Amino acid sequence: MNLLKSLAAVSSLTMVSRVLGFIRETIVARIFGAGMATDAFFIAFKLPNLLRRIFAEGAFSQAFVPILAEYKSQRGEEATRTFLAYVSGLLTLILALVTLLGVLGAPWVIWATAPGFADNPEKFELTSSLLRITFPYILLISLSSLAGAVLNTWNRFAVPAFVPTLLNVAMIGFALFLTPYFHPPIVALGWAVLAGGVLQLVYQLPHLKKIGMLVLPRLNLRDTGVWRVMKQMLPAIVGVSVSQISLIINTIFASFLAAGSVSWMYYADRLMELPSGVLGVALGTILLPALSRTYASDDRQEYSRLLDWGLRLCFLLVLPCSLALAIIAEPLTVALYQYGKFTAFDAQMTQRALVAYAVGLLGIILVKVLAPGFYARQNIRTPVRIALFTLVATQLMNLAFIGPLKHAGLALAIGLGACLNAALLYWQIRRHRLFDPQPGWPVFLCKLVLAAGAMSATLLGLMAFMPAWDEGGMLLRFGRLGVLVAAGVLVYFGLLALLGFRLWHFARRAQP
Repeated sequence: MNLLKSLAAVSSLTMVSRVLGFIRETIVARIFGAGMATDAFFIAFKLPNLLRRIFAEGAFSQAFVPILAEYKSQRGEEATRTFLAYVSGLLTLILALVTLLGVLGAPWVIWATAPGFADNPEKFELTSSLLRITFPYILLISLSSLAGAVLNTWNRFAVPAFVPTLLNVAMIGFALFLTPYFHPPIVALGWAVLAGGVLQLVYQLPHLKKIGMLVLPRLNLRDTGVWRVMKQMLPAIVGVSVSQISLIINTIFASFLAAGSVSWMYYADRLMELPSGVLGVALGTILLPALSRTYASDDRQEYSRLLDWGLRLCFLLVLPCSLALAIIAEPLTVALYQYGKFTAFDAQMTQRALVAYAVGLLGIILVKVLAPGFYARQNIRTPVRIALFTLVATQLMNLAFIGPLKHAGLALAIGLGACLNAALLYWQIRRHRLFDPQPGWPVFLCKLVLAAGAMSATLLGLMAFMPAWDEGGMLLRFGRLGVLVAAGVLVYFGLLALLGFRLWHFARRAQP
């Protein structure tokens, strides 16, 4: 399996999803603006997403994928199918109960996670109503993530990477064509989330059938494989929950700030998630199964080389993205969002959060590369301990930054917390002698800094000669933004090419 080719496929499909996501956010910003209704929806959408990351993409995948890879390589197809049926049965039962509790207890959930909304009864009731609609999404998307984890283990990376586009298509369709049929109009987005969850799950079922892994969920609480997953999940839930608890605490802080603060952070987060999703999630998706296979075959040298490959790609691609997000924050927010009900003030506040997020982008993506190094070895406790320490540090930074920086301070605390998390993960992985850097890192980093500096100077120079970003319509703004992005990409990669970088230097094969 060619890892670079797989990474390119996953990144490309993720890019399609992110571009659709930007179109979605532009439409939502234009139709609904940034205010009480959007704050209510983003909270109602965020909570199932947080639980999804805990139960599915987070703790479950970390515990499930290494054991599934072991079954696949050592125990045969029938045993793997049985294991999958039992695991999916238990996951379905747990998620159905969580969904039922969330729907019935929606007001209490909102009171606990966004207590500032209680001061406005209309806002509180709208958020509770939206949460009742969106909460079943956790069941649908978690089962979809289970299907994606299986397909990734079989090296079918393209299908799970494409699946998020279906949610964006559903939300765009509901926002454009069905909003007039709902009262209040924002409710249309709640039902769009539910429809997107159904599409994401159903789309993957035929692909599971092709690899012979489409099974009916069954319950067997005595199965040793299920209990191995559950045993690994318990510390993983703690670890993943730490980062999600940090986001919930940030939401609690933001709920007490000016109306629109939750929305400004959300829109900035969506921009930051473009490189985070296209690069970070893609790298983590590719690396976890590959590292798990090297652990199952006890090949320590290949394990170390895979981590080195992931870290080099991370620095190569994320360093320029982090600088570019901070430098062109104004063009991005104005060109993408400042239309209709989304005002210049909203764009300015979103810019501040985006610059703060950009500070921690490298740390956020490094965590997605380093953490799988522990999960693949079925060592979840070390990342958990680091995550707990990071949680405390992040909240101290929240308290320090929220006064002078308001919502941007909350974004900055998340980014700096991620950098701390990445640094501690790297220290531990070196301390346990799990990773030996390949030769050439100092020269490699010097070349990256030189190219990134040239790119930054190019972007700043072009922006100095361009007209105000709120002038002209959407197509004109997008055109100018495209010129900026293209110039930055050409200068960065052009200079790297002159310094001797070649694409095939990063080609790497892994076990099938």
